[in-house]
Amino acid sequence: MQTSSDTPSPTPAESTLQRALLAYGEARRSAAVDARRELSLNELDARALLFIAENPGARPSHVRDHLGITSAGVTTLIDRLVQREAVRRDLDDDDRRVNHITVIVDLDSPPWCRLRAFDDDIESAIAFLDPTEADRLASVIDELTSAATR
Repeated sequence: MQTSSDTPSPTPAESTLQRALLAYGEARRSAAVDARRELSLNELDARALLFIAENPGARPSHVRDHLGITSAGVTTLIDRLVQREAVRRDLDDDDRRVNHITVIVDLDSPPWCRLRAFDDDIESAIAFLDPTEADRLASVIDELTSAATR
């Protein structure tokens, strides 16, 4: 069994990298909280809206599976988004028992653009990096994430 005294202490570079990753995570969470507060959305509603935007015409079961909630929960969630006029339900042409959900707000315009503003700003900043360096950093982050989630 390994004790804490057997565990090597992090090098300054490891500590700096860990601090940077933690700061990124905290800044992203904080931006998401601020955006949800401004839009009066809870976390699940915001996650559902972004998922539907990335998957136009998604079925409620797809949203349910993505969020890990019950059928009743996804029905209530979609009802809230329909009432907010953020999404619409369309009946399937071939099977009227099936709904397809589509975002009807413009997520690229205020105030809805706030949901993706942090990620868009990061993407813009990444565009200024040397592509080889960006790929190397992505590999490092992927390796760290994989190691932490094993």
